[in-house]
Amino acid sequence: MAGDEIKAALFLCALQNAVKHGGVPQAGAVIGMVMGAHPELRKQAKEVSAAAKDAIADVAALSPGERVAKLQSLSPEMFAALHEKHEKKKVLPELEGAENGVVMRFAPNPSGPLHIGHARAAALNDAYVKQYGGRYILRIEDTDPKRVDPEAYEMVKEDIAWLGLGITETVTQSERFPIYYDLCKQLIERGGAYVCTCENEHFKALKDAKKACPCRDQPVETALSLWEKMLNGGFKEGEASVRVKTDLLNPDPAMRDYPIFRILDAPLHPKIGDARVYPLMNFSVVADDHLLGVTHVIRGKDHIANTRRQRYIYDHFGWKVPVYRHYGRMGIEGVVLSTSQMHAGINEGKYTGWDDIHLGTLRALARRGISPDAVKNAMIAIGIGDVDISFSWDNLYAENKKIVDPVANRYFFVPDPLEAEIGGAPVRTAHAMLHPGHEEKGSRSLEFTGTVLLPKGEIVFGTSMVRLKDLFNVNVTWTGETPSFSYGGDSLADARAAKAKIIQWLPVQAATPCTLLTQDGEMKGACEPAVKAEAGKVVQFERVAFARIDAADKSGIRAYFTHT
Repeated sequence: MAGDEIKAALFLCALQNAVKHGGVPQAGAVIGMVMGAHPELRKQAKEVSAAAKDAIADVAALSPGERVAKLQSLSPEMFAALHEKHEKKKVLPELEGAENGVVMRFAPNPSGPLHIGHARAAALNDAYVKQYGGRYILRIEDTDPKRVDPEAYEMVKEDIAWLGLGITETVTQSERFPIYYDLCKQLIERGGAYVCTCENEHFKALKDAKKACPCRDQPVETALSLWEKMLNGGFKEGEASVRVKTDLLNPDPAMRDYPIFRILDAPLHPKIGDARVYPLMNFSVVADDHLLGVTHVIRGKDHIANTRRQRYIYDHFGWKVPVYRHYGRMGIEGVVLSTSQMHAGINEGKYTGWDDIHLGTLRALARRGISPDAVKNAMIAIGIGDVDISFSWDNLYAENKKIVDPVANRYFFVPDPLEAEIGGAPVRTAHAMLHPGHEEKGSRSLEFTGTVLLPKGEIVFGTSMVRLKDLFNVNVTWTGETPSFSYGGDSLADARAAKAKIIQWLPVQAATPCTLLTQDGEMKGACEPAVKAEAGKVVQFERVAFARIDAADKSGIRAYFTHT
């Protein structure tokens, strides 16, 4: 390839990269693009590397709008490629017996709002229902009154709505106690369960020895009488329970005649009051999965033992067992997920609420500007593999960036601002694109009249020049450790020669106080006044991060860090 052709290829790749990412590309990225498209150029690596600098400089000299127009003119196909989805949609493994549709369920406990850990089961079940067609049941599992937060009933539904799950029906287990009681009676009549009045320690000793307790062989009539006595308040908590008959020789002691109903004297259930006789999870889950027609169950492999327990109940009733898929554990670091810890932290004032950005709740992610589609896409990408993994926040942020980057308007945010008078500089209006990929959105106007706010962290001792983005160069001179500033002209070549950083800035007369809240603390600064109109939306603070504008009032703007 001739020299001119190499330069043309480099320029196009640099141009496409700049339009895509809204900034001047690094030489390595451009060279990589060209080498990938033209492997034969590897033999001319030195020539390509030298030409890349000029190509990038030519792109840098163009305004964002000029870059878009240039790329459309020179290579319509490269411009079109920016708007095409090249990534293959994640395809989940096929499910056995799903050819005629599926019935699946998401079954949270209402102990608090949903968090990122819940999202995996929620998103995977949703994706399979959409893939095969069928019904998607939201089942509120509130059979343990000690774990129920009355406010969580609505919070769970709100979180489900935010995620955009295709729920077709909702059931609440506490409203189905008569059904469970009737099924328990049937199970006793079938000889599959009995009422045990043994003390817990005595039963445990017998169980560990693989021996039956005295209650196991009670006549059905006796068991039914004791069951009625349980329901009528004849026993106190701990005095009686219903146990399902399993295999006493099972090598796992937890499988041997485990309990399926218990008595709780307190607390009162927030929905049904003094129920006293409560079904345990392994019974109520089987009952509902059968009665609601659930065909496939996708859940974590921490439930594998429960799946084995539940098969005994299916066998006693002669019911068809759903297809189970158990995925690996997902470790999540960096946020609080424990509902009890969140409750305590909120009560102590450590957290501002369930949407505090230090928490892993879905509403905390929403407050930070994470899209529900990003959450679902990240979980589907993880899939249903049985290998234990660590959740990658970077992958979630990458999914979110795909969604927000094409639409988020750009603005300047100056953290820890330094007021600087630029000596000898002409009065000028800078026109910065609202979005480098959408010229039709127009631009922001920043009026320079002599004094600006600069990010103090960028003016480090020894800096000789900076370039104010979309404006001009600024010379920096030092008296001791005190900087002074003067007009440095418009030349990009001078800025490159001085290795000047391109930094954001604000006219001092048109800057609004802004606080950017991150998980590591607050970042105080100032931003463009127009950001006030973006309340509730995600914007990109150029050279800083994407951020969701949470509130705007007379005192200024509060924004939450989304990701870089």
